[in-house]
Amino acid sequence: MNKVKAVVKIKKGEGRNLKSGGLWIFDNEIDAISGEFENGDLVQVHDFDDFYLGCGFINTNSKLTVRVMSRVKGQEIDHDFLEMRVRAAWEYRKTTVDLESCRIIFGEADFLPGLVVDKFSDILVVQSLALGIDRMKLEIIGLLKELLKKDGYPVRGVYERSDAKVRLNEGLERVKGFLGEPFDTKVQIVENGVKYLVDVAEGQKTGFFLDQKYNRAAIAKLCKGARVLDCFTHTGSFALNAGLGGAREVIGVDASALGVAQATENAVLNGLSDTVKFITADVFDLLPEYERNGELFDVVILDPPAFTKSKSSVKNAIKGYREINLRAMKLVKDGGYLATCSCSHFMTPDLFAETIGQAARNVRKRIRQVEYRTQAPDHPILWAADESYYLKFFIFQVVNEK
Repeated sequence: MNKVKAVVKIKKGEGRNLKSGGLWIFDNEIDAISGEFENGDLVQVHDFDDFYLGCGFINTNSKLTVRVMSRVKGQEIDHDFLEMRVRAAWEYRKTTVDLESCRIIFGEADFLPGLVVDKFSDILVVQSLALGIDRMKLEIIGLLKELLKKDGYPVRGVYERSDAKVRLNEGLERVKGFLGEPFDTKVQIVENGVKYLVDVAEGQKTGFFLDQKYNRAAIAKLCKGARVLDCFTHTGSFALNAGLGGAREVIGVDASALGVAQATENAVLNGLSDTVKFITADVFDLLPEYERNGELFDVVILDPPAFTKSKSSVKNAIKGYREINLRAMKLVKDGGYLATCSCSHFMTPDLFAETIGQAARNVRKRIRQVEYRTQAPDHPILWAADESYYLKFFIFQVVNEK
């Protein structure tokens, strides 16, 4: 690691995120930078009065200018430090989640800002989103492989999915490919007893959404003998959990033909082809059509992509969530169930709940909350790091007014 030479001084009254437990310093919070540095280097962070706040890596190309790695004065960000961080992340997963497939490193929430590592069976998928951590990723992956091997989880291969658009904000190219020996990028995993083929090269983000693992299991118990509609099914995960839960009929819908093809393949893999069917369609168009045709379902599931990725577009997102939820409620039989979620951290829990409530009032439905859930524990929520809390998941019983 390079030695820390430069000091970033924070303006008086700024650095609230860092001081309350977060890891970020934005460009408009910085008063001055003294000493020599290159982007990606480690720097010290001091308050306006020179009080030591931490050490992290800097990138003046980004509005998110410093990401803090440690708050301990004198802490060396070296091999031993990275080994400590990686070990802590792995030990946490060992006590909280099924290790067959899980997120092992979740960026800031594991105090390794800008880095994501997912485990799919014996394959690791790494996503690096910041210049400083990009320089450390190979060392971190090496440490992780050693730890997993010692615990009986040898790694067969590593694939990089650092192709997210956000890397451009860091002055980094979008890249993907093998880190080491090549392998078949379609990897079979088992989650909640459901088999999936995960395409780590071409699937969305790292190939599969692990954050809904236990939410998918939660809806399965509602689906015995049920007719189920799974909207925004992606590769069929909720639909397949419903099928294995004993549903008599499941329809999964997605606008992506590739996603539907993968979902259909997964249904075959689980012996559910007769029960679970998938169609390619725009959910916003399909739900009104189902309503006109008098279609009703015992369970409707909404797992849409994020309708907003910035504060500026929240108002439009509210309209989208309200529309999709009221349309779905109209398709739920009296006494049936609606599972609905948002994966945008800008759509706060209170705002999401208020939007669903508005949708229910608009269609004169009464909703009874069965459960409120968030992301799986391998995506831990770091308090003071709001971006780590993004998934809101409700299950409601939908009751007609009588």
